[in-house]
Amino acid sequence: MADPDEESRTVASTDGSDAGQRSTPALTKTAQKKLLKQERLAARKAEKKEAEKRRKAEHKEQRRREWDEKLEALSPEEKAKLIESKNEARRERIKREKEEHRMKIERLKKAAEVGQKVVLDLNFGHLMTASEIQSLSQQIMYCYAANSRSANPTHLWLTGCTGEMEARLQNIPGFNNWIIEKDNRPYIEALKDQKENLVYLTADAQDVIEELDLKSIYIIGGLVDRNRYKRITMDKANEQGIKAAKLPIGKYLKMSSSQVLTVNQVFEIMLNFIESRDWKSAFFKAIPQRKRDDAEAEILGEENNSTADTADVAALTEEDKKEDLEGDVVEEGCARKKQCIRETEVVENIASEDIETTGNNVSATDNGTKELL
Repeated sequence: MADPDEESRTVASTDGSDAGQRSTPALTKTAQKKLLKQERLAARKAEKKEAEKRRKAEHKEQRRREWDEKLEALSPEEKAKLIESKNEARRERIKREKEEHRMKIERLKKAAEVGQKVVLDLNFGHLMTASEIQSLSQQIMYCYAANSRSANPTHLWLTGCTGEMEARLQNIPGFNNWIIEKDNRPYIEALKDQKENLVYLTADAQDVIEELDLKSIYIIGGLVDRNRYKRITMDKANEQGIKAAKLPIGKYLKMSSSQVLTVNQVFEIMLNFIESRDWKSAFFKAIPQRKRDDAEAEILGEENNSTADTADVAALTEEDKKEDLEGDVVEEGCARKKQCIRETEVVENIASEDIETTGNNVSATDNGTKELL
């Protein structure tokens, strides 16, 4: 006959085990697939990053070897002449970069006086996750980089920049030196004396912008929400009693998905239009092909993919297509971030930089302070 105490302990143990299992439920199939996809994307990104690192190291080593071999084949007089020529080219480059930087500063300062006013509304931080705030901070970086490169920059404002959003922006190299208006207050307070000129750009508006007005102050909602919050910017404009309008996308393009664009895409469209006064050209330059209809892509001849790539894509399942697209977007974002930093490079200590005269040091990579200024 079984011991009652032993039987009760067995039941208690079984119940406890079940309770423990119930406290940590297994992931659903959808969650498991999502997790696996994220792991594959992360692994693919790490592999590409490592491959690029190796490629750069090999290229650098090859250039160093070629330089050393070239010097060894020369006489002392020829070697000194070559080194001096290299130093002179470097001095010219530094001089050119200083001049380009000076002209960029002048353009941005002039835009602060007479340029088209554009506000990035950053008052949505409480509605975003940490990763979405990080994504938005990168989009803002792209906006500033594009503005600083433009021949006709805008007078760019950041309003409502507080909390984690502000902390993320502070992590961007050179952020404190940006020639830009920064205000922790909401735009409705910071620009209260110009309320009649405020125009919120939102895809939900009825009015369509045909021409940019220098008197108007255009507001772009700084929100990355994966389309969770419907009509949030339109409702905000209505509540504040300010005008709302949308860009004429539908008149010139057929979007492959929704007409919701990223912050930097909207900003770059406006920059392009200021330079060209042509909406269609402005849209095509700023909107990625993946967001445009195939018909528009054919007009510009942007479907020139290789036969091998086409065959590979055709062989993928729908799930793999989505995964590849997400991976490309991540890689595109990383590459663009690096490009923005490179294209807005500032060498502040350029005048005091010592120029090495030895052959090996001449061939070394140039030193510079990377800033988005």
